[in-house]
Amino acid sequence: MSINTMVNSSGKTVTIAISGRFDFGLHKEFKSAYEGVVTSTCQVNFVVDLSETDYMDSSALGMLLLLREHAGGEKSEVKIINCRPVIREILDIANFGKLFSIQSIG
Repeated sequence: MSINTMVNSSGKTVTIAISGRFDFGLHKEFKSAYEGVVTSTCQVNFVVDLSETDYMDSSALGMLLLLREHAGGEKSEVKIINCRPVIREILDIANFGKLFSIQSIG
């Protein structure tokens, strides 16, 4: 399990890539990945890359909701990209397509 955070050259897009299991064990690390990003002074786009994620539980769904709230709630657009079919199914069951822009692998 690991998290890799990348900020583009303009500082306006933060990509958080998650490898392995996305569960409560990553709570502090995931929160640290976005918590230091100031969103009140300018619009920051967040992208969560799940291409290397092979497991996700309900605590991961909660962490994604906390990220969305940090990004500005309804005014924000948080993208979840490169979802494997099993991860996409979890997101679909939770109706996250109404809250996030979701893209599957392929």
